[in-house]
Amino acid sequence: MTNQYDPGSDRAEAFINDAEIRDTLEYAEANAGDAALIGEILAKAATCAGLTHREAATLLLCGDAETDLRVKRLAAEIKERFYGSRIVMFAPLYLSNYCVNGCVYCPYQSGNRHMPRRKLTQDEIRRETIALQDMGHKRLALELGEDPIRNPIEYVLESIDTIYGVRHRNGAIRRVNVNIAATCADNYRRLADAGIGTYILFQETYHKEKYESLHPTGPKRNYAYHTEAPDRAMDGGIDDIGLGVLFGLEMYKYDFVGLLMHAEHLEAAKGVGPHTISVPRIRPADGVDVANFKDAVPDDVFERIVALLRISVPYTGLIMSTRESQTMRERALGLGISQLSGASKTSVGGYGTDWFDADVRGGDTLGAETEDTAQFDTSDNRSLDRVVGWLTDLGYIPSFCTACYREGRTGDRFMELVKSGRIADCCQPNALMTLKEYLEDYASPDTRTKGLALIAKEVKKIPSPEVRGIAEAYLSELDGGRRDFRF
Repeated sequence: MTNQYDPGSDRAEAFINDAEIRDTLEYAEANAGDAALIGEILAKAATCAGLTHREAATLLLCGDAETDLRVKRLAAEIKERFYGSRIVMFAPLYLSNYCVNGCVYCPYQSGNRHMPRRKLTQDEIRRETIALQDMGHKRLALELGEDPIRNPIEYVLESIDTIYGVRHRNGAIRRVNVNIAATCADNYRRLADAGIGTYILFQETYHKEKYESLHPTGPKRNYAYHTEAPDRAMDGGIDDIGLGVLFGLEMYKYDFVGLLMHAEHLEAAKGVGPHTISVPRIRPADGVDVANFKDAVPDDVFERIVALLRISVPYTGLIMSTRESQTMRERALGLGISQLSGASKTSVGGYGTDWFDADVRGGDTLGAETEDTAQFDTSDNRSLDRVVGWLTDLGYIPSFCTACYREGRTGDRFMELVKSGRIADCCQPNALMTLKEYLEDYASPDTRTKGLALIAKEVKKIPSPEVRGIAEAYLSELDGGRRDFRF
């Protein structure tokens, strides 16, 4: 190493060390053909101990087809071991596209004069929430642009309170994750007190020079303040942190290593790594020409990245959004993805519209946006019912569970349960019960039939006889109209 790398430091330049990333890539390229070393790394990964950023980078740069196949098989095995066949479902909710930043890859950037600007009122947020509840969603991710005047922290807190307060028929949003701009520790404490789930902040790219060129104006330009935000969030009492980069902005190899270094830092400095890692790729959007970004990640490399993240951070949830096509999402499910968005709209106010209400139950796809406020184009535009039915056809359990968050199983407490394997005693029955809720309250007849058959098969796999018996009793009570059982 040519420079000091200190994952325990809270300074961005220490835990995301440029010299270490470059040394790592040089090391990986020099050793990617060493069959003995590759075998040792894969053997370590098979123990579910995770991989260092150097070990993972070496596998990333290994072009051997047999090694690639072994990585993908191992990723599938590790995902099954810790998460089973459960796939957690969620949807984004865009509150405002006012933004003071100049991010060149985002249509919300302040210089885009063609973008209609909109901010939802609390009444409109209630309408959006009801529309999402009527689809069957229980978990949301709040999204909004950075504008301290139009979108202050008080607006975010009021919106969270509004969302949690909406009860419509059998609907309820039980977990609100938040993806907002980097802020101070005091504001993170206020978000924690408001009962948020995961605080999500995408780094976009870990390459400091590239980061600054992509963010020429606005508060987001401050690389250190942005990169150190997860530390402040955890210091402010938020247990669960979500990381991610926007693949395609910078050389994917650099950002892959930086992402793992960030995960290592949180583990070293805070005692627990990221709760989730997202893997978005840049997509077309209003005023954004993806042809201007020369580092697009091809599908085969993207699949390798997903698989390597799973074996490198085996206990972390991996998220894939509707940016990706149905085909890619299906492939990624077999490589370690454990959370999917469904029926997503990336526009402000995109759910509570007349055309959307008509599409909620059993529609093949969602209608077009009523106004051009979308942050990016989505590729998988199927309704939630179609997505749930598709997952059950593939043998996965669509889960709407939020029990861990509400039972205090977050942060290091959640990771301890995952690493010990005991999380299955909670997650498997909770997944089946929340799927049963969805099938009874929202599903089309075909999806309901397939889902009930899946539940009947999967409930028998709950390892503890005691837990299995309680789950079976709860599932029966759901037929009678009771809701929100949880382990």
